[in-house]
Amino acid sequence: MDFSFTVWIPLLPLILFVFLGLTSGSIRPKISGYIGTAGMTITTLMSYFVAYQYFFNRPAGSETFEKIIAFNTVWLNLTEKLQINLGVLLDPISVMMLVVITTVSLMVHIYSIGYMNGEKGYSRFFSFLSLFSFSMLGLVVATNIFQMYICWELVGVSSYLLISFYYERPTAVAAGKKAFIVTRFADLGFLIGILLLSFVSGTFDFVSLTDPQGALITQGSSLTFMGLSVMTWALVLIFMGGAGKSAMFPLHIWLPDAMEGPTPVSALIHAATMVVAGVYLVARLFPLYVFAAPDALTIVGYVGGITSLFAAVIACTQNDIKRVLAFSTMSQIGYMMLALGVSGYGDHHGLGFMASMFHLFTHAMFKALLFLAAGAIIHAVHSNFMTEMGGLRKYLPITHITFLIACLTIAGIPPFSGFFSKDEILTAAWEHDKFLFFIEYAVAGLTAFYMFRLYFNVFWGKDRHYHHTPHESPLVMTGPLMFLAAASMFTGFIPFSSLVTSDSKPFESHIEWMIAIPSILIGVIGILVAMWFYKKENGISEKMAGGLKHLYKWSYNKFYMDEVYLFVTKKIIFNNISRPAAWFDRHVVDGTMNGIASVTNRTSSGIKGFQSGQLQKYGFVFVSGVIILVFTFIYIWFN
Repeated sequence: MDFSFTVWIPLLPLILFVFLGLTSGSIRPKISGYIGTAGMTITTLMSYFVAYQYFFNRPAGSETFEKIIAFNTVWLNLTEKLQINLGVLLDPISVMMLVVITTVSLMVHIYSIGYMNGEKGYSRFFSFLSLFSFSMLGLVVATNIFQMYICWELVGVSSYLLISFYYERPTAVAAGKKAFIVTRFADLGFLIGILLLSFVSGTFDFVSLTDPQGALITQGSSLTFMGLSVMTWALVLIFMGGAGKSAMFPLHIWLPDAMEGPTPVSALIHAATMVVAGVYLVARLFPLYVFAAPDALTIVGYVGGITSLFAAVIACTQNDIKRVLAFSTMSQIGYMMLALGVSGYGDHHGLGFMASMFHLFTHAMFKALLFLAAGAIIHAVHSNFMTEMGGLRKYLPITHITFLIACLTIAGIPPFSGFFSKDEILTAAWEHDKFLFFIEYAVAGLTAFYMFRLYFNVFWGKDRHYHHTPHESPLVMTGPLMFLAAASMFTGFIPFSSLVTSDSKPFESHIEWMIAIPSILIGVIGILVAMWFYKKENGISEKMAGGLKHLYKWSYNKFYMDEVYLFVTKKIIFNNISRPAAWFDRHVVDGTMNGIASVTNRTSSGIKGFQSGQLQKYGFVFVSGVIILVFTFIYIWFN
């Protein structure tokens, strides 16, 4: 089948961004929302059609899903061999991501029509949503790593614009700048990694780079630097970019602050799509990691495991519901990274790869649901803090049920989708690294605890006296909640191992009940403990926090990572590097330039009389010059 039409999947949101941006002051805000949503609906339907054709209408007898270059054009010719193309690459992970991005983006567009109603900058908001959708879609269908990097940076710009949407709030501006600056450091590593990778391989092209039978897989492995091959350094630096975008420890500090943006932004960018870009990046280059740099893949696994546990502990003590979900996102992304880190290549050896992509898919649905449901809660009570909530199940029945479904899903309770994808990750970890496996068992219990801590505090707990009686959101907001709740319930039954695998060849996977049953029990224990602590106000949680005083304080303050960064930047970098550099710039660089300018100015002032226009002065200068030249030559001649 001819898939060349797929170029319109990313281009349509780009056109919408330009159109909505240019017409934001001339058309009614509501019309902007409807146009943006209609365009995203078309993009989503095209993505579904592509997924159906690619996965279920492949040629008879084909055992693998082929990589298809649906569209390609040369943008820059650097050398005869090295060039940068722009195009569309279709393979199992890119097609899967098309479905994820467009589905979540469409739900967010629909939800935002109601949530953002009456907000200043309504049209601007939908314009920025379209820019983000274009950037993310362009990233996942990129045919080469440089095209991915271009869209990667556009995703960063979109994130900055949306986090800082309420630009009149100092906290929103600060959060946008923080996200932008932190990810810039990470992206510098990404760019250096790209340059190293292209240096040793001579190409940016994904098809050539990731061919397990190709010669490029082993190139750069013989060149070493500080005990590691150049290819390992390149892939570690590339992972640095992914770790920044996916908020992995220690580059995670921007994500909780990013909750300053509108809640639909949190659902779209910081829960379901943008933060999984790092996972997608490692998955895209997975054959290189496995065959050319297994040490880099080990780093990926352990960074994922540490982040998963670190974020889960912090989530247990936060009171802002969006920040709980932000740290939950970090923890779940850590699950995905860990799964890639413990994966091999091909067939059942690649279980971790398949499990990571499976969890990415299911997580997009239930985490978007959690954020949008949180938005409905905030919309009803005008507060982000669970300490100001309670008993809301009576006022928000649809939000209550859908939020409960999402909590059960993320806790890994069958038959919800999170159970199936998490079980595959645990199985892969058990087979490759027992230490990481037990970390994720602990995280499974913590996840169930902090999510149901949130659930019981918001919907049960103590009945509050609200200034205005809370009420359910309109259908334009509850509709996406119900759709995502259904997706959270049923996407676990998708035969993912038959669709998305490390080598594009289907294989059979099954539930390992010896691993699954204990993980279910751990999740149930976490839920029961949360119910005991928070379903009714009984003071048990306060006593527990008092008993774990120091640990609770450190967790509540996010282990003081922000303070560490501020100390390093202000006390060390600013005082010991920036101040001396500024002094050198002002006094040495500027002083040298100012001195040269001053000397030049004085010299010109001293000799400007030579150009006075008076003939006698010209004659005097001429004769003086001749005399000087004559005496100079005589002196040289006799010496």
